[in-house]
Amino acid sequence: MSDCVFCKIASGEIPGLRVYEDEHTLAFMDIAGDVDGHMLVIPKAHYVSILDCDPNTLSHVIRTVKKVSNHLVANCGYEGIDLMCANGESAGQTMPHLHIHIIPRKTNDGLGDKGEWPSFPGAKRDIREVYEQLKMM
Repeated sequence: MSDCVFCKIASGEIPGLRVYEDEHTLAFMDIAGDVDGHMLVIPKAHYVSILDCDPNTLSHVIRTVKKVSNHLVANCGYEGIDLMCANGESAGQTMPHLHIHIIPRKTNDGLGDKGEWPSFPGAKRDIREVYEQLKMM
């Protein structure tokens, strides 16, 4: 889709801090600056949400989410992850391209107790420093 920011990041038209990439998906750092390590996983093909995504593409997206999440826990010092994915405006989706947020977690990280949705107090480290720690390529 020609006016989609995430499609432009996937195509390389707009730069992004790419943590992982394969033929079908891209994981990159979220520039929101809300929490260290916050990243997004998207399909390279344009889909608005899970609701219009074909099962094969969605399977690729979930495989990438799992691969990146395992990397964060096995290699980057995190203990767990939160996943977030709003689908549709009424659910709070603000970017009309399917994306899954990965929020790396540690015990006592200040993002909320177990069982609570995290609050985001603001990133503490420079995004490029965190990117260098997390990238997989």
